[in-house]
Amino acid sequence: MKFLFDLFPVIAFFATYKLAGGGEKGGSCTATPDLPITQDPILLATGLAILATLLQVCWLLFRRKKVDGMLWVSLAIVAVFGGATLYFRDPTFIQWKPTILYWAFSIIFLLCPFILGRTLVQTMLGQQISLPDKLWGRLNSAWIIFFLFMGAVNLAAVHNLSCNDWVNFKFYGFTGLMLLFVVGQAMFLARYVQEAPR
Repeated sequence: MKFLFDLFPVIAFFATYKLAGGGEKGGSCTATPDLPITQDPILLATGLAILATLLQVCWLLFRRKKVDGMLWVSLAIVAVFGGATLYFRDPTFIQWKPTILYWAFSIIFLLCPFILGRTLVQTMLGQQISLPDKLWGRLNSAWIIFFLFMGAVNLAAVHNLSCNDWVNFKFYGFTGLMLLFVVGQAMFLARYVQEAPR
């Protein structure tokens, strides 16, 4: 369920772009200067992605739940790059957003051991799993490399795919890669999960 909650802005972006007719005009990602935002698929999808991320934060605050630091980072980056896309009517900003976001996550994972005294993975999962420090370090390194890789893949997709293909890859490709990585991590960690005392 959390996975779907985390994907909410991506789903909103993809669905809005498709429902607004994105990809029907040759796959160009160039916003039309005279067209209202509500009639331009990429701009409309960008606006909905900003709104969806803001709604995620508001929903958690309304329910008095902790807003994850990564979600605050996501909101800041989508607001800045999505806002720039809407203001300048230049989709390049929103296309770069995944790369900036993934690389920001990579930096957070890299710096956490120096700031918190332990890895971010250990901070999130340390209550459920007992691992040697060396393994926590390897898991943290895996997330750093994965996010660097995802950022680079997005840049390659932006420069080599049409707008429509990039939107499809952003939804299907990134979701699939993330799912594969998370499943791989879960399989690795399964042997270390401690059973709850009865």
